[in-house]
Amino acid sequence: MKIPYPVIQLGFILTTLISYGILLRHLKKSLQHTSFTEQKKKNIFSFTIAALVAWGGITAILSLSGFIGDFSSFPPRIIIVLMVPLISIVWMLSTKTTGEILKHVPADKLVGLQSFRIVVEILLWMLFIDNLLPVQMTFEGRNLDVLSGLTAPIVGLLIAGKKIARPALIAWHVVCLALLVNIVAIAILSMPTPFRQFMNEPTNTVVATFPIVWLPAFLVPLAYGLHFLSLRQLFIVKDE
Repeated sequence: MKIPYPVIQLGFILTTLISYGILLRHLKKSLQHTSFTEQKKKNIFSFTIAALVAWGGITAILSLSGFIGDFSSFPPRIIIVLMVPLISIVWMLSTKTTGEILKHVPADKLVGLQSFRIVVEILLWMLFIDNLLPVQMTFEGRNLDVLSGLTAPIVGLLIAGKKIARPALIAWHVVCLALLVNIVAIAILSMPTPFRQFMNEPTNTVVATFPIVWLPAFLVPLAYGLHFLSLRQLFIVKDE
C-alpha cells in the first residue's frame, strides 16, 4: 500500500525538528553546568540555533530551486550538502569549548538519541514503497542501519546503569559508524552519476528534493555527529 507522499515529507520535517530540538535541550542543560560566563553560554546557544536555521534555509532553497538536483555536473552538486556538515562537525569537535560541554552531557542521552534512526529507516522504506527510492537503501535491501537505532536505547540504559564496559561501548560506536558509512556509500552509488554502481530503478534522486534533502543535510550528520561526540567524551573521561 502506497503512503501519501505529503505524509512522508511531514515525517522527515518532524523527525529533523524533534531530533534537533532534543539535542538543543541537552545542550542548554549542559551549558548551565559549565564554568562559562552567562554571556558565553547565551552566545553558544544562540549561535547554534542560528547556524541550524541558516543551514535549513540554505538547503531548502538549494533543493527547491533544483540546484542540487542536477546530477550531470561533476562533482555532483549534492556533495555540498554532504561536505558542509562534515567539515563543520570535525571543526566543532576540535574545539576546547566542545570538550568542556561534553564533560556535562549525560553519556546515555547522546546514545539514546540515536534511536531517531529507527524512524528514518521507516521513512526510507515508505519512499521505497512509493517507488521513489531503490530497495538497496532500505532494510529490505542492503541497509542495516536500523540496527543502530534499535540497539541505541538498550546501550543507553546500560550506560546509565554502568553495566557496559568501555571497550564494548567503543566497539558499538565503531560498528554503528560502519553501518552508517555503508548506507551513505550505497546512496551515493545509487545516484545517476558516473560513480553509479546500482543500476536498478528508481535512481536515488529524491534525496535532492525538499524536505528529503534534510536526510543528508541534518539526519545523517546527526547520526555520525553523535557518535563522534560520544567517542570524544569517552576519551575525555579516560584522560581525566
